[in-house]
Amino acid sequence: MVAGLGNPGPEYATTRHNIGFIVADQLAAQFGSAWEKSTKWDALTAKCGEVLLAKPMSFINRSGYPLLAVAQFYKIDPREVLVMLDDMALPLGRLRLRASGGSGGHNGLESIIIQFGIEEIPRLRIGIGEPPRAGSIDYVLSRFFEEEKPIVRSAIDRAVEAVKCVIDNGLVSAMNTFNKT
Repeated sequence: MVAGLGNPGPEYATTRHNIGFIVADQLAAQFGSAWEKSTKWDALTAKCGEVLLAKPMSFINRSGYPLLAVAQFYKIDPREVLVMLDDMALPLGRLRLRASGGSGGHNGLESIIIQFGIEEIPRLRIGIGEPPRAGSIDYVLSRFFEEEKPIVRSAIDRAVEAVKCVIDNGLVSAMNTFNKT
């Protein structure tokens, strides 16, 4: 399963916090897959060959609940879930794949770690840049500036390629390729 994190609703659609959703939407489009809503869990899912895409429809800080329900229904091991999320600690556009670790202060990832009961959940962090002194909440819920959009577009394209690399060649190969750029 490949899960993009974000907040539901049009008011959040193009915010920094929703970059995981944006990459998931791009993957679904490239695979020609449509999102489906199930009454079994609070998430949208799309089949992409053998891979299941998921977007939790709860707010980002409660992402673990719907993703655990989807994973349990499809009998997907947590180590076979790739979570895509925003990261303020990474420079804008930088990608970082990891096989495990803590939440790094990201409440969505923290929710997933708590619900699954394991830190060994692969993740693709996508750099959104460091917030100004004003505060991180307003920053992650803001939209990208016009001058940032080319960098973000490139990061989304590379994130899609990184996910495809994970699917085709495994996490280690993708880490060796995409963590360097």
